[in-house]
Amino acid sequence: MLVSVRRTWRGQVLSSFVQPVLILLGMGLTVGGFVDRGGALGVPYLDYIAPGLLASTVAQIAVAESMWPVMGAFMWNRAYHGMIASPLRPVDILRGQSAYMLLRTALPAASFLLVMTAFGAVHSAWGIAVLPVGALLTGSLSGVILAYTASITSDNMFALLFRFLVIPMTLFAGVFFPVAALPLAVRWAAYVSPLWHAVELCRFATLGQPSALPVAAHVGYLLVWAVAGYELARRRFIKRLGD
Repeated sequence: MLVSVRRTWRGQVLSSFVQPVLILLGMGLTVGGFVDRGGALGVPYLDYIAPGLLASTVAQIAVAESMWPVMGAFMWNRAYHGMIASPLRPVDILRGQSAYMLLRTALPAASFLLVMTAFGAVHSAWGIAVLPVGALLTGSLSGVILAYTASITSDNMFALLFRFLVIPMTLFAGVFFPVAALPLAVRWAAYVSPLWHAVELCRFATLGQPSALPVAAHVGYLLVWAVAGYELARRRFIKRLGD
């Protein structure tokens, strides 16, 4: 995977800058112009939505990279089986995959942060903290999805994951509007989502405003997801690839 990145990183760098520019122009400024007329958020919509979009971008990349490329390594190009024929163990493969996930999401997160800064959407010296938050979010999502991918034999199952997890998580995790505006039942579903906690942390870092929970609570919650997800993935990789 690192070989592939080394060959394609230039295109990834370009898209990592172009995508946030287009999103912030379309959502933050254009749609934001209408939202700001109401003044309900207390901050410009661009400033409000930018950290949420950064976290959402990291989440979507982490989930996608834990699906088809990993399924391919299990079933299509069988790269994992080639690795397991060497002295590598399943847990070594998982660690390498997890490290790649962190690297894969770090570049888009850093690019998004630079674009946010250029748009004037970063108002705190703590803005750089969105990068470790992105790493935490990557770990909290990728482990669970890796375990899921290691448990299935058809990529048709990914459609269910996107339909019932990724899309609702993106829409109802406070990325585009405050979670407090949702009905209570849906609000609690948002609170369970790791993305909501990452959005709150990113917004706290860039705006310098208090989050819904203490920072330690958000970080601890993401760490629990990351550790539990890694353990699930470790067991599934060992079962799939052998001892």
